[in-house]
Formats: sequence, C-alpha cells, structure tokens
Amino acid sequence: MQSFQPPRRILMGPGPSDVSPRVLAALARPTIGHLDPAFQGLMEEIKAALSRLFNAPDHICVPLPAPGTAGMEAALMNLLEPGDLAVICVNGVFGTRMVDMAGRAGAEVVTVDDEWGTPVDPAKVEAALAGRQAKVLAFVHAETSTGVRSDAASLCALARKYGALSIVDCVTSLGGIAVDAAAWDADVVYSGTQKCLSAPPGLSPVAFSKRAVASIAARKEKPRNWLYDIGLLMSYWGGEGGRTYHHTAPINALYGLHESLVALFEEGQQAAFVRHARMHESLVAGLEALGLEMLVAPEHRLPQLNTVKIPEGIDEAAVRNHVLEHWNLEIGAGLGPLKGKVWRIGLMGASASPWHVRLCLTALAEALAVQGFAGAKDKALAAADAKLAA
Repeated sequence: MQSFQPPRRILMGPGPSDVSPRVLAALARPTIGHLDPAFQGLMEEIKAALSRLFNAPDHICVPLPAPGTAGMEAALMNLLEPGDLAVICVNGVFGTRMVDMAGRAGAEVVTVDDEWGTPVDPAKVEAALAGRQAKVLAFVHAETSTGVRSDAASLCALARKYGALSIVDCVTSLGGIAVDAAAWDADVVYSGTQKCLSAPPGLSPVAFSKRAVASIAARKEKPRNWLYDIGLLMSYWGGEGGRTYHHTAPINALYGLHESLVALFEEGQQAAFVRHARMHESLVAGLEALGLEMLVAPEHRLPQLNTVKIPEGIDEAAVRNHVLEHWNLEIGAGLGPLKGKVWRIGLMGASASPWHVRLCLTALAEALAVQGFAGAKDKALAAADAKLAA
C-alpha cells in the first residue's frame, strides 16, 4: 500500500468545487482537541460567521459533522414525529430525497410536484397547505439536479400563513446567491461546505429558528437520529455553562470552513454574488455562441449551476470523458429524468472565475468537435469575453 496522490482536477461539476490554496493550507494546521480552549474560541467564531452568512441572528447556527445531506436529515428528523403531516415540494432529485426521509421519520407526506427544470409553483403549494394542518413545508431553494432557483420568500410566507414550519435546502445557494433566513422568516435552513463556500465536503452548516427549537423541545418522543438530535448537539456547540462531550468534532475540516468564511467576508458577500452572476452570464453567452441551449428559463437559472441541453446525436458521456482525460476538467451528468439529456456545469466559489469559464468553453468545443459538432470555439470565447468586458 502506498500514499495516494490524487490527480489535479478542475472541478466544474455540481460539487465539490475547487478548494483554494489558503483553505487547503488551513486544513493542514496542527490538530488540537475538540474541547481545547483555543478550539472552543474557533467554534464561537464559526457560529457567529454562519449566523452572518445565513442572515440568521435569532437562529442557532452550527456546522454538522457530515455533508449537506446531514442538514436535510437533521431538519426532517428533528421536526417530524410519527403521524405529523409534511408538505414537500418536488422539482428535482433533492425534493424526492426529502420525501424519503420524511417517510422514514414516520410522517404522512403530501408532495407538490413540478416539472424538473422549473421552480416550485407557490399556487400549488398553497393549494396543498389549505385545509390541512401541516407540521412542515419543505423545499429546495437551489435544486442542484436542475439548476433552478425557487422563490424562498414566497414559500416561507405560505408556511407561516398556514402554521407550518419551513425547511429550506440551501446546499447549492449559500455563498453564491442571497440566503436570508431572517427576511424569509425561515425555520430551518441548511447547506454544505463543498459548493459555493469552496471548502472540502464533509460539513453541513444549519440554522434553526426559535420556533423550530421550541417545536423540538415539545416533541412526544426523541428524534430518530441520535447524532443530529439538536438538543444533544447543542450541549456541545451551545457554549453556555461549559461544553459537554457529544462527538469528536472534525477539527481540521472546521479549520477549512473557518478559512473559507474568512475569505468570503474579505471579498464581501455581495461581491461574491456579483462574481457568480457575471461568470454565469459569460458562460451562457459562450455556450450559446457555441450552438448549445440551456435547460432553464433565464429568470429561474442559478448562476452557480448551469444545466446545458445535449445536442441531438452527441454521446454525452464521451464528452465528459474527453474533457476529463484531456483537460482534467470535471463536469456533471444529468440525474433522474434528465439523465443523458443535460450536462451540469458548476461555477461555484473558487471555480467561478474567467479562467474557469474560458477553459470550460475551450474544452467543450474540442470534445464536441471530435463528434462532428460544428461549434466555433473562437466565437464562443469572444462572446464570453464580451460579457465580461461589459
């Protein structure tokens, strides 16, 4: 057995994204104990930074020791008990995952279904909530499988109107577009570190409102997931009156998250949003000049996750293999009903730069040309550069 030396990839798929050298360097700092006073100071800084990032001053904000799926599981398993009613919006893979988890929690589930590639329809959600006593309304803000953004403010307002607690999946949105738990009046918001935060996978930042915490405290039985039981977890993360051992925190991963948050606040959140939007506009201009089409209508597109229709007659897997083999570039395939129909191109965090846009367009043009697709690379690059210069 020998040391593993990973290839140097350029990550422009649906996640993870490229990790900056400064975050990689932070990961290599000396490991200390998870109850060390110095580490406890770091924990408090991370909590405050997540509160700022989520705009959740009245929520408890902590990073769970697992990827974004842990945030989903923590939200559903803490809020739902057997017999509760959950209304869950499904317009992609991660809505279907919510349905599965809610069922495992023993809840009765009502789904609100929309076509993949379109946002959640608030009118359908209101129809599902009206006349029912739903405990939870859950939806995906930024659907990673389709590249669609749904209107979180409107959907959370409907949850309030009908007395439900809102759960918002922000795994792909946090750090790339505005996430505003306070303005939305959202109850549980969760994300992951490997998308627009450009830290390695393995942590799930979450925010729980006072309403959500009160609901958890009033449960008739314990949550079915021990590790993510918020009451137990906060005995360690809460900090008031001393911390109680709950789990061994992933020390170095938290160093990486902290450094990624430092970098994001140095850039400025609004500046980061503008950067993601500009790179998206540049990439789309180049793709369209190359002769490709986008799946999602412009007004509903995520700047950080771009779904591109595969031209007729093109072997999509061969294109992905070509750019990986010849350019060390990773882009993503379609999932579910979009499998074989789209590519998913990420412009997330450190991977949202003019260099990434130009490289992606160049690599795609070459891979398509191998299959006889008549796109013009120079035209694509000129269109992308024109957007950046505007």
